[in-house]
Amino acid sequence: MAIPLSYNFRNLIVRKTTTLMTALGIALTVAVLLAVLALVNGLSTAFKATGNPLNVLVLRKGGTSELSSAITRNVYQDMKANPGIAKDASGEPIVSLELVTVINLPSVDSPDGMNFTARGILPSGFKMRDVLSITQGRWFQPGHREIVVGKSIAKRVPSAHLGDKLRFGKGEWQIVGIIDGGQSAVNSEIWGDLNQLASDFNRPDALSSVLLRATDEAAVPALVNSLNDDRRLNVNALKEKDYYASQTSSAAPIEFLGIFVSLIMAIGSSFATMNTMYAAVSRRAKEIGTLRVLGFSKGSILFSFFLESVLLAGLGGLLGCLLVLPLNNITTGIGSYVTFSEMSFNFRVTPLIMAVGIGFAMLLGAVGGLFPAGSAARKEILTALREI
Repeated sequence: MAIPLSYNFRNLIVRKTTTLMTALGIALTVAVLLAVLALVNGLSTAFKATGNPLNVLVLRKGGTSELSSAITRNVYQDMKANPGIAKDASGEPIVSLELVTVINLPSVDSPDGMNFTARGILPSGFKMRDVLSITQGRWFQPGHREIVVGKSIAKRVPSAHLGDKLRFGKGEWQIVGIIDGGQSAVNSEIWGDLNQLASDFNRPDALSSVLLRATDEAAVPALVNSLNDDRRLNVNALKEKDYYASQTSSAAPIEFLGIFVSLIMAIGSSFATMNTMYAAVSRRAKEIGTLRVLGFSKGSILFSFFLESVLLAGLGGLLGCLLVLPLNNITTGIGSYVTFSEMSFNFRVTPLIMAVGIGFAMLLGAVGGLFPAGSAARKEILTALREI
């Protein structure tokens, strides 16, 4: 015969101070874990949302990022003739030659300066970013010292608002627009005219990459292989989405550290739950003896105390979710080991992440409650009834 679940709820409510303190300790452990998972999920989402399945990114052979690559204008002209490249309404290949460099600007988190990505781009490059839109102002005009900045930069850099001027390269640049790339990495970039940026950074012919559009999804692998096999070009071509997906490694150290800290805290929380349940067993010795007299088996008592521990931890898991929920959609940034610049993104606390947190808490409760539950089940009837 099983002990009614209401018995466990009643005990948790009656001992509300102990219940709340133990649940709060578990909640803090869960909150740390969920904050790390939300951070990693936000960064991963930003990279995965960047790029088009039809776009192919071309770097110099051996280059691992746009920052370390150098594509010449001659190579750019040669690859434009590839038959696998899509053409626009006027019959021109949909290709964008681009320059990527790093500039230093003071941000809200680093008043002394933080690295940000500046991208020199051709007008065709706008059309290849399908999710891109201007939320304030306008696009920059080619040939002018004008720039547009990602919405995350506009939030995090005090001097990067519409109408302001940023000083980098050989002078000042007028901010004429704020761009919104959805959840993509574009929000962390500053865009300007390719030739103007190339002149400012003394790179008239040593540019970074070429972005091109394949005719259809089936043609993408063939286009990648064709470019990689062309010895005249000496380039490394890959899908744009694959390139950005590989950059999620930036979050690996933070993910490892966060999970490590969470595990250390989890050990402490498990012991706290264990102590709470041992104390409950000690205080409720006569109850246990009475339950045995009423005909409840040792197995029923073991399961009841074990379940009570899991419920207590589940409450802590719910509190942990409530503690971390305000982080959802808060903008933060992390330095990328690939671009050596800050990547801005939003914390993303999803239902799946909260479910993981509650499951993690209940696992702590199961570990912490198993031995006290066994101790309760092993109590002899007469011994339990005599205990005060």
